[in-house]
Amino acid sequence: MHVYIYDDYLNNGRYNKIINRLEIRLTDLGLNGKIIRLGGIKNIKRTIQDEIKLGARTFIAVGNNQTVNRIIGTIVNTEIYNDFQQNTLLGIIPIGSDNSIADSFGIKNWEEACNILLARRIKKIDLGFVGSHYFLNQASIESLGTVLEIDDYYLEILDRGVINIINLLNASLSNKKDPIIPSPYDGLLNVFIKIKNQEQSYLSAKKIKVTNPTHKLIIDNSVEVATPLEITVVKNKINVIVGKERMFE
Repeated sequence: MHVYIYDDYLNNGRYNKIINRLEIRLTDLGLNGKIIRLGGIKNIKRTIQDEIKLGARTFIAVGNNQTVNRIIGTIVNTEIYNDFQQNTLLGIIPIGSDNSIADSFGIKNWEEACNILLARRIKKIDLGFVGSHYFLNQASIESLGTVLEIDDYYLEILDRGVINIINLLNASLSNKKDPIIPSPYDGLLNVFIKIKNQEQSYLSAKKIKVTNPTHKLIIDNSVEVATPLEITVVKNKINVIVGKERMFE
């Protein structure tokens, strides 16, 4: 059974036409299912767990990066997820702006998402983990004043720029000249340090401690958390429905 989880912002009237067209298209494809609206749910974790118990195995985030980030954490943190992990799938239908996660999976718009759900091409990928949050794409932070502790290395950055700790590449970070192409299968996080007027630096690690007293870490362009924090990777954690044009093999 498919469970579609709609973000709050889709209640805005300007999305009514898109939602109507989306639901007609899903019905035409035989993909209709239960709809859950985040705005009407007090305990989304319990709701998703109840749906899993009732037999739901495909959860589709309808919204943007923030929607996806919220839902993956909720699904993975349910008490019974490990028992059903092999058969539990995450799908994405992007609507509106800020959809770099969907872009990583080769999902450009809601129309394309419907066809991708029907094709049901599945990949099991790693998740980044920081604090109490999982992430698909990346965690990023201002480089000035940031200290990175990786294995036996201690690196303090004194120049302005950005540090991206990447699990899964997206279009905004893609560069054909980069010597490292992040993989969501290798159990590693890739650290890209870009300082103005300098060549980008690269590191790979399973565990990274990040400290910056004045700037917060931004997860999947949607959640801000204060440091110090340890960032790790959880291998083969979630099954995702992806498109042919995804940014990984």
